[in-house]
Amino acid sequence: MSDPLFWHRLQFGFTAAYHYLFPQLTMGLALFIVLFKVLANRTGDERYQDAARFWIRIFGINFAVGVVTGIPMEFQFGTNWAQFTQRAGGVIGQTLAMEGMFAFFLESSFLGLLLWGEERFGRRIHDLAAWALFVGAWLSGYFIITTNAFMQHPVGHRVAPDGTFQIASLLTFLANPWALAEYAHTMIATVVTASFVVAAVGAFYTLRDAHREQARIFLRTGVIVGLAASILVAFPTGDQQGKMVARHHPPALAAMEGRWSSGTWAELNFIGQPDVPNRRLDNPIRMPGLLSYIAYGSFDSNVKGLSEYPPDQWPPNIELLYYSFHIMAGLGTLFIALMSLALFFLWRDRLMRARWLLWILMLAFPFPYIATAAGWMTTELGRQPWLVYGLLRTRDGASPLVHSGDTVFTSLGFAGIFVVLGFLFLFLVLREVAHGPVSHTPAATDPRR
Repeated sequence: MSDPLFWHRLQFGFTAAYHYLFPQLTMGLALFIVLFKVLANRTGDERYQDAARFWIRIFGINFAVGVVTGIPMEFQFGTNWAQFTQRAGGVIGQTLAMEGMFAFFLESSFLGLLLWGEERFGRRIHDLAAWALFVGAWLSGYFIITTNAFMQHPVGHRVAPDGTFQIASLLTFLANPWALAEYAHTMIATVVTASFVVAAVGAFYTLRDAHREQARIFLRTGVIVGLAASILVAFPTGDQQGKMVARHHPPALAAMEGRWSSGTWAELNFIGQPDVPNRRLDNPIRMPGLLSYIAYGSFDSNVKGLSEYPPDQWPPNIELLYYSFHIMAGLGTLFIALMSLALFFLWRDRLMRARWLLWILMLAFPFPYIATAAGWMTTELGRQPWLVYGLLRTRDGASPLVHSGDTVFTSLGFAGIFVVLGFLFLFLVLREVAHGPVSHTPAATDPRR
């Protein structure tokens, strides 16, 4: 526990996981805001405009807290990971700067226009601002994902004589095939999160018999978009991401499946407990050949086990990696099942009356957050023991002068700040949900609508 590297990793993992609770919703909500705007213009139904205004306010709260919680991560590059910043800053600094200049400023500027500019600038400018917000949010996501993808699969760089990494081809770096697969998977996952949140609010209003028209809109759009996104996050985006891992990180694939021996017709393990000291998987429930097919497209493809690689190339926490991956995959399967059931009830016009299903939809919204956190843990643990895969080990990227006590002290400070921010965030969001969508239609006189 006195190892500074352990505390550096724990602090960055904690701050990154907490920070990502907020942008994963804003990026997904950006799509919903545009969708509600498009539906309002096509149908002439002001209820869709009211829905957009409501979620813009929720977006604004998430965005503000996300900005604040993201600041400590920027400082940690210099304080906790100075060697990494010195070696890789010439590459990752490009996308981090582009994210701030081209995406973050675009997103934040048009968010202000969306929140306060409709009456002053009119509906058309307000609609264009929604599209600009969407572009800024998703562009921001690409630059961040490209930064991470370089750490997973470094391309487009060269190593200078002093050992630092520099851009050799900006186009190759930005069009990293790992980035393209990871971006598609990540952004669709944000839509899953937003879909569950939108459907949960609609279910909450329906159970309370409040804001009935908006509740119907939230449920319908949340369920339909949620089912589509839940399928897409598994296939093709998740499938492509898995194939990238199989191609470039074979030790991670073996660890994710608790696989020690090599062979064809490799089993896909649905459940089991990895026993690392004895190099086996206890109590497995598996399907032969499925892992070979998913990873390499053929049932008789050879999938290497961890025994093929030196132990110093294994992910250091195989158990946590295994469970993180299976939590993500298991929850993703349940998302498809739940949204399929909800869509069936919606198609039969029974969803608004199925209180048991409404309760499930209302209480299910935290699980996409859990699945996303497990997915990122899978990604980052699978890259270990490398900070930049094949180029820089994690132990060589930390700051040599920052001791364990310093990191523990600042981590406690961050935790205290995050607790305060968390309570403030919940208060503001719950207040908006309790207030509900404000109707601008003249016929709306029922305060519960």
